[in-house]
Amino acid sequence: MKIDMLIGGESVGAVANGEFVRRNPVSGDVVTTAPAAKSEDVDRAVEAASGAFNDWSKTSPTQRRSILLKVAEAFDAAGADFMKTASRETGATKIWLGFNVKIAAGMIREAAAMTTQITGEIIPSDKPGSLAMAVRRPVGIMVGMAPWNAPIILAVRAVVMPIACGNTVVLKASERCPGTHRMIAEIFERGGLPKGVLNVVTHSAEDAPEIVSSLIAHPNVKRINFTGSTRVGKIIASEAAKYLKPVLLELGGKAPLIVLKDADIDAAVNAAAFGAFMNQGQICMSTERIIVDESIADEFVSRFAAKADSLSFGDSAIADVVLGSVVDTDIMDRVRHLVDDAVRKGAQVVAGEVPANGTIMGATVVDKVSADMELYGEESFGPVVAVMRARDADHAIQLANDNAYGLAAAVFGSDITESIRVAEAIESGICHINGPTVADEAQMPFGGIKDSGYGKFGGQQGVDQFTELRWITIENPHQHYPF
Repeated sequence: MKIDMLIGGESVGAVANGEFVRRNPVSGDVVTTAPAAKSEDVDRAVEAASGAFNDWSKTSPTQRRSILLKVAEAFDAAGADFMKTASRETGATKIWLGFNVKIAAGMIREAAAMTTQITGEIIPSDKPGSLAMAVRRPVGIMVGMAPWNAPIILAVRAVVMPIACGNTVVLKASERCPGTHRMIAEIFERGGLPKGVLNVVTHSAEDAPEIVSSLIAHPNVKRINFTGSTRVGKIIASEAAKYLKPVLLELGGKAPLIVLKDADIDAAVNAAAFGAFMNQGQICMSTERIIVDESIADEFVSRFAAKADSLSFGDSAIADVVLGSVVDTDIMDRVRHLVDDAVRKGAQVVAGEVPANGTIMGATVVDKVSADMELYGEESFGPVVAVMRARDADHAIQLANDNAYGLAAAVFGSDITESIRVAEAIESGICHINGPTVADEAQMPFGGIKDSGYGKFGGQQGVDQFTELRWITIENPHQHYPF
């Protein structure tokens, strides 16, 4: 499949005519050939967004809502096409991609609903005869940078609330799923989004630094949102700081799931399996650490290992499996290194194994992980989960917080008062009691703390991120002055 970029409503190649290819992670076959943009292409995309901003920012909330609702319907209808393209580019399963389409359509409908909720307030003024208002207005041209792991959800999240708020957007597509991200823009246009409101730039991995720097530095770009690794997030934040441009960052995670001594073990096992192995563990919220009270640890590990061994895995293009391929061999290399290091230092692999080659791996559980092992603290972003044993609830909290990340977490326990105490003590932006670490709803405040980033997507928090708050007054022209 050969694709073009979308700039100003037109399908275009790169100015320099460069191209790159995305290969299927299982077969190695070329899936997508896409333009390899350079800084000149960034200028074109930003100028197109600038040209569309004046009209789009002045559309009424009802107009924007009507268009976005049509876009959501188009997303629902395009589910099969999304699954075909995204599965070939990323190796993801039908289960995961179906979830992506459903959540993304929900995000679009939520953003449509929020167009009439971009409100302000009247603020009491000490000035006689003065009416003081706080009003929200569109920011201008925004940049969204989306990753490959939840290719539909995260690209839609990067653009839809900014658009709903009256901004125009340049989406930097991931080089690992350029076809999927280009398709998203096509669906937005199919729903009636005017030309230039959403633009898509594709680039090779080698050119990523140039594209990112050009997008951030462009004087017409006002804000940036980025979802991806903490390493890259720090670079983006540093670059944006040079120009005093706000950034919304949703970065890496090492989500803990705490299993207290009175937890329903089977319920915890099911939640842990879903959280750890959905999309082969390649989710920012993936359960990477299971911290279980030592009094029930043996029973939990036995049941959890059996559950992991029962999960099917293979090439999702051939069979309906629970675990498909990871996105590239570098993920497998990292997982292999982390597991080997843990085993060498005394941990035990109780389910699954890391294959010697390839990109397909079964659900793998490593028990008795301790602080001297790299798997204890480093994000694996693959189908492996570490089990740690805690003396009691307070020790479990200590283990959960002994980490640089702070995105998602979960607690399982029957005593809700104690579960709430534990949940409140965990350092994370999100925590679920008796639920999995992997969860998303468009209206919820989604984001992390510590090395997992800052700022929130979703609902009113998203509106706050993608609008400018202004103080406006109407005053008595004949007011008194001291001189």
